[in-house]
Amino acid sequence: MVRLREGVEVEALHAEGFAHVPREFDWRKQLAEHSLGWVTARTAGALVGFVNVAWDGAGHAFVLDAVVASDHQRRGLGTALAEHAVRGARRAGCEWLHVDFEPHLRGFHLGSCGFSTTGAGVIRLKN
Repeated sequence: MVRLREGVEVEALHAEGFAHVPREFDWRKQLAEHSLGWVTARTAGALVGFVNVAWDGAGHAFVLDAVVASDHQRRGLGTALAEHAVRGARRAGCEWLHVDFEPHLRGFHLGSCGFSTTGAGVIRLKN
């Protein structure tokens, strides 16, 4: 997992990938307080991929905020980022790496990245 250069870069990439307006968000603080680590990808110095690996401080880690710039998708970059996240969580001694995803990303996460399905539940807290 690598050092984050600028939180503004992450917010811009996150806004593109998750279809929201960029906002002021302290990514450095968020990652420092809640993450096991993160993985980034750059092309010509520009941030084009990001995966946050949050954790419970013990055996469970969670893939969050995974995003690849739209003009760099379908080239294996997301799979490579996921592989780095898996290795980092394994090195940290985690037993499980969790991910949740929207239905259209099922093939990517279950096929390309090697995750398997589990029974899970979720409650939407905001509309």
